[in-house]
Amino acid sequence: QVQLVESGGGLVQPGGSLRLSCAASGFTLDYYAIGWFRQAPGKEREGVSCIRISDGSTYYADSVKGRFTISRDNAKNTVYLHMNSLKPEDTAVYYCATGPRAGLGCKMRSYDFWGQGTQVTVSS
Repeated sequence: QVQLVESGGGLVQPGGSLRLSCAASGFTLDYYAIGWFRQAPGKEREGVSCIRISDGSTYYADSVKGRFTISRDNAKNTVYLHMNSLKPEDTAVYYCATGPRAGLGCKMRSYDFWGQGTQVTVSS
C-alpha cells in the first residue's frame, strides 16, 4: 500500500524559510505526479505545488509562485517543498499526495493517497 510521510513543518517568522519533505513508499512507476496541498483554518484544501515524477515538470499556485520550489529525488522516493519569504497567510497544515490519476492540474479529486500532514505556522 502507498504510504506518505511529511516532515519539516514548524513555527517560523514572516520572511523566513522552511523545507518540507515527503517520503513515499509503495507507489507504482506509472503514478504521474506527487503534490503538496494545504488547508488553513476556515478554508478549503487547495493545491500548492505538484511535480511530474518522470521529468520534473511543475505546477505552482499563483499565491506561491516565486517563493516556493518543489523538487524530487526519485532515488530516495522523496519530494521536497522549499518555502521562502513565508507570509502569515501561508499558515496551514500541508499534505503531500499521489495516486494513479495524479496530474499537474494539481486537483484534489485526482489524488487518492494522502499523508497525515505537517503544521506550518508563520507568525511573529
